[in-house]
Amino acid sequence: MKSEFLLAITQLSAEKNLSKEVVISAVESALESAYRKDHFAANQNIEVKINPDTGKVEVWAEKVAVEQPDDERKEISLNKARLINPDVQLEETVMVEATPPNAGRIAAQTAKQVILQRLHEAEHSAIFEEYADKEGDIISGVVQRIEPRQVLIELGRTEAVLPPAEQMPSERYRVGQRLRVLLLEVVQTNKGPRVIVSRSHPDLVKRLFEIEVPEVFSGAVEIKSIAREASHRTKVAVAARQEGIDPVGCCVGLRGIRIQNIVNELSGEKIDVVLWNSDTAVFIANALSPAQIVNVELNKEEGVATVIVPDRQLSLAIGREGQNARLTAKLSGWRVDIKPVSVYEEEKAEAERARAELQAVAEETGEVEAEPVEEPAAELLVEAEEEVAVVAKVPVAEVPVELEALEPGIVEEAEEEEPEPEPVTVEEVEVVVPFVVPVTAGTSEIRFAEDIMPDRGVRRKKEKKKKAGRTKIQESEEQRMKGVRRLAVPEVSVDDEEEA
Repeated sequence: MKSEFLLAITQLSAEKNLSKEVVISAVESALESAYRKDHFAANQNIEVKINPDTGKVEVWAEKVAVEQPDDERKEISLNKARLINPDVQLEETVMVEATPPNAGRIAAQTAKQVILQRLHEAEHSAIFEEYADKEGDIISGVVQRIEPRQVLIELGRTEAVLPPAEQMPSERYRVGQRLRVLLLEVVQTNKGPRVIVSRSHPDLVKRLFEIEVPEVFSGAVEIKSIAREASHRTKVAVAARQEGIDPVGCCVGLRGIRIQNIVNELSGEKIDVVLWNSDTAVFIANALSPAQIVNVELNKEEGVATVIVPDRQLSLAIGREGQNARLTAKLSGWRVDIKPVSVYEEEKAEAERARAELQAVAEETGEVEAEPVEEPAAELLVEAEEEVAVVAKVPVAEVPVELEALEPGIVEEAEEEEPEPEPVTVEEVEVVVPFVVPVTAGTSEIRFAEDIMPDRGVRRKKEKKKKAGRTKIQESEEQRMKGVRRLAVPEVSVDDEEEA
């Protein structure tokens, strides 16, 4: 019987992957509950002890020493108590062995239930302690079941949950598939520990680098930061902690064998290994590779990095749907604003013009003192006079000669005399409108063109007279030409035609 009892305890320890002491403690608690129901009082303190070598079960009950006991379950005579403990006095408690001969059916069923419950609790506690120390590490498991909202992965002693948010969008899981996952969190619940794993977390890439690259595992190469968009692209910034080590070359490996193993584990996800630099501008330029960078301007107050690239490199720097720029911003911790050279120069020129206009307005209003003028005022006025004088070369064939620039008497004589118009041989007429600004020692008087030239009404009357004179000349010329045509064509009668 005793050997069978120890064999059963050993078997439970192996099945539940628990220590022998844990199983014995669970059985003791179960026997205590079973014996209390049938042989002891409800509030009586009892203890059950199992010898791990022999399997003997002993039950010890707490009793009070009295002169004459009334209840054998709770009290014991003073003489019997002193046989166990010679120093015991009246009304003192003493632990007395009171192992019942056997337990009833109900007590046995209760013991079974308690044993299973305690074993479950011990198993859950062991699982929690085991996996709580592995948070952030990579573990391997097999896909056991695929549900609409999650994937259950068998880890051996327990099942891990792969929620939708931690899955890779491009992966399709199947039952029996072996996966490497990142142990993200272990949560204790009423139903036991709940293990949550991830396939899309950036730390998964970091742990894979530690497994595949010995320099990263030993600390010779340090991973500064990781920016990842699962199933698409990942950027990893690395730096060497020892001189003479190429961090990028160590991570890539000979002919890319190291990085290729990581890419295969991540279902073909692209990985960019970037050289980290303490200079933020250089680091951002490296992170935007393979695009060529012209310049990087940093605004430390707003945390914005303005990156200038050639016009033909703009789409390459931004990446598909802005992916390259987003990953660079995550990797560096700066907001990245990418601009082509042409747009940047236009904005810079516009800013300069706006600054100049503001400066000019400020000088006019007197808010800012204007810069001292080195040239004398007289010379400046002379230059203004030369610039205001307008010389316009107008083709005669398109615009008639400005007769108002001549004297009025000449126009009247041209209207009275109606000679044949002579062809004009001058191709261009220079009309000079002088605008002279006299320079005096004191104030200067300015004369405008309206003061010199005649009124528009006078000009219109002169133009009408001019057109009327031209119309009369044209009519007389047409009449003369009709008479010439009549003389040139003789009239022939019908008789002359018959004779001919």
